[in-house]
Amino acid sequence: MPHEPRPVLRVTPTARLLIASQAPGARVHASGLPFDDASGDRLRQWMNVSRDIFYDETRVAIIPMGFCFPGHDDHKGDLPPRSECRAAWHDDLLRAAPRFDCILAIGRFAQNYHFARLGRPLAKAATLDETVRRWREFAHGTPQIMALPHPSWRNSGWIKRNPWFESDVLPVLRLKVEEAIR
Repeated sequence: MPHEPRPVLRVTPTARLLIASQAPGARVHASGLPFDDASGDRLRQWMNVSRDIFYDETRVAIIPMGFCFPGHDDHKGDLPPRSECRAAWHDDLLRAAPRFDCILAIGRFAQNYHFARLGRPLAKAATLDETVRRWREFAHGTPQIMALPHPSWRNSGWIKRNPWFESDVLPVLRLKVEEAIR
């Protein structure tokens, strides 16, 4: 790795909401606190929760697909989560984790893993856009899965082009989050 590993995740036996994300960014790598950046601000807004509730480990687990910041690509974008992290840790960790009522699967890597893990694999050709559009199909069952785009500013254009996300998905997301953390 281009830097010292610093795993960033949060999980306790009582959490019922899982935020399954991609991998920590550079700022989160420095702070050690997941979503301690503008993406976290947007995600908390989407969820309609305060920082205190978001970081309450008794209610909310945060398990990224890559526990450590993977570094930057040639264009200063974050590299994808390193696959060896998932292969080495995720299956065992999630077998030992509590039973989550709701999973917020943020980004394609988290969506592919969690849908497959729960016996509902996504088609290989399905895009992130198609998966998020199918939110109604996934918002039922146990656990419920809400497929979300990454809350990064880089997805602001997608959010503007898809107003149904804010008008249709976010109210349901907020309800599912409230039910899981109650």
